[in-house]
Amino acid sequence: MSVTYNFSNKVVLITGGTGALGRTLVKKFIDSGAITISTFLNEKEAEKLKTANPKVEMIELDIGKEEQILKMIPILVERFGTINILVNVVGGYLGGKSITELSGTDWDKMMNLNLKSAFLISKHVIPIMKSGNGGNVVHISSRTGLKSEGYDSAYAASKAALIRFVESAAHEFKEHNININCILPTTIDTEANRKAMPKADFTKWLSAQDLANVVLFLCSPSSRVINGSAIPTYGLS
Repeated sequence: MSVTYNFSNKVVLITGGTGALGRTLVKKFIDSGAITISTFLNEKEAEKLKTANPKVEMIELDIGKEEQILKMIPILVERFGTINILVNVVGGYLGGKSITELSGTDWDKMMNLNLKSAFLISKHVIPIMKSGNGGNVVHISSRTGLKSEGYDSAYAASKAALIRFVESAAHEFKEHNININCILPTTIDTEANRKAMPKADFTKWLSAQDLANVVLFLCSPSSRVINGSAIPTYGLS
């Protein structure tokens, strides 16, 4: 049985909305009545998303650069009035390297993509929610943030740190009616992942649809009692 949500008149900001999960989230939030905004860096991917979802509002924004966020957030607030929901999908993966093979650049890349960007966008969106009627924030961490199997130390460390960041932020802002959570997916069934791992058992992977359903639940009134949580979304793996 499918569950439907009503996000009418809610303003949703999705970072990284042009990826597989982001595209699914954009469609689901629009179908649920939300005013949906997606960040992008690649113009070609942004055009595809806009063509598939004409109602989506596209903004070019690198959330790893604070100066860009400082410039864009006031524009969004002036145009839309507020931001009720933030779903941060931006992130990256680096695996296959031993700790002894990692460069400082490799390490910094994972920390910037998976942790610093989450910190920066939260830092500047949460005050908007705080000044209004509260809101919901969902970050995408990873199962690897709880347990690593090796050769992904920078990625694992960044995702583990994101879990602790979510816990701390949730505690700070719980009195302001702001729920902050993260989800911990395993491998998501995307075209890119299938090409990268052609011999894997795709039937055990998570679908973007199922993962998006968890995100929408965490942004709905039904999840009000869930705050500061890291939600396992492991599928059949």
